Amino acid sequence: MKFKYLAAMTVALTVSTTVFAAEDGEALFKQHKCGSCHKLDKKTVGPSVKDISAKYANDDNAVPTLEKTVRNGGKGVWGKMPMPKTKASVSDADITTMVGWILSQE
Repeated sequence: MKFKYLAAMTVALTVSTTVFAAEDGEALFKQHKCGSCHKLDKKTVGPSVKDISAKYANDDNAVPTLEKTVRNGGKGVWGKMPMPKTKASVSDADITTMVGWILSQE
């Protein structure tokens, strides 16, 4: 019986953590002005968040690839418009959280 409660609490905490991380990722995305170039489901200056998520859905290296691109900028993956590097004031933890949120969008 105790195992049942422990299992239920573990599942509840896991789901809660995922939800909070997703909310944090979206909040950080907005805070760091990523939405200036990337909209959730519409291409503007850069690709949409959903297009990024779809492109990397089956890529085992998606997280490190996107973290590197967000940190250092990039060019040529989505067209001619380069992505500028992220300000040094944005922490690696914030980038990881934002990348996790981006990849969770379907």
